[in-house]
Amino acid sequence: MAARPTWKGYLKISLVNIPIKVFPATDAGATLSFNQLHAECQTRIQQKRWCPHCQREVPASDIVKGYEFEKGRWVVVDDEDVQKVRVESTRVINLEKFTDDEAIDPIYLERAYYLAPDGPVARDAFSVIREGMKGKAGIGKVALYGREYLVKVQPREQGLVMYTLRHAAEIRSMKEIEELSEMPAKVKPDEVKLAQQVMGTFEGDLDFESYRDEYQVGLREIIDAKIEGREIVAPEVEAPPKVVNLMEALRKSLDSIGGSKKAKAAPQEKEKQRKRA
Repeated sequence: MAARPTWKGYLKISLVNIPIKVFPATDAGATLSFNQLHAECQTRIQQKRWCPHCQREVPASDIVKGYEFEKGRWVVVDDEDVQKVRVESTRVINLEKFTDDEAIDPIYLERAYYLAPDGPVARDAFSVIREGMKGKAGIGKVALYGREYLVKVQPREQGLVMYTLRHAAEIRSMKEIEELSEMPAKVKPDEVKLAQQVMGTFEGDLDFESYRDEYQVGLREIIDAKIEGREIVAPEVEAPPKVVNLMEALRKSLDSIGGSKKAKAAPQEKEKQRKRA
């Protein structure tokens, strides 16, 4: 099924305005979700809006938005008030600054969206901007789903990818984590070297296609089994051993990795010898 745009507007760089469409880059439907049921009759539960003051259900038409400026005191904000906030980013992604595409700390990245030209006329200009942005990222703002986001836009394959960014005020300082306040100032070089050796044995090209969500797969198997009336026995999960001596654990890791590699290489070597013979 073809992807559907969730937003249309313009990508603006200085005096250049390119009509674009915005598409979600991720698929929420790939994750299993559940509904709440009444255990007795397996009927889906309804979420009702209940006013504890009036002791009655409130229809959607009587619901308003309120901001609590003091404890128990609210100011009501209606749709007309919201419409008065007419920022440029409501219809335009205005890229105001450019930086290296790897200059932004990943902790600021939130959601990803794909940008594509809106119509044949926009394709040429879109392609020029995409090529001109190689190795760079544009920073700007856009209004999506009732709020304004800071965004990062950069080239990806045939199009552009846009990341919504968290603001600095949303990022917690690691100094707030008490468990990190007493970390050792120095570590033993020989332990670090051995740890690097262990990690080095796992180095290689990263292929995300080779990874899968084992939890979702297992959940799907249980659901299918229950539909078919089968029972699945949960496998026993061994608890990881406690690390008593770091150096000993690292050495054992190297030995086990080396042993498994030799075991895998042995059949291949025998096959090579057989072919040579």
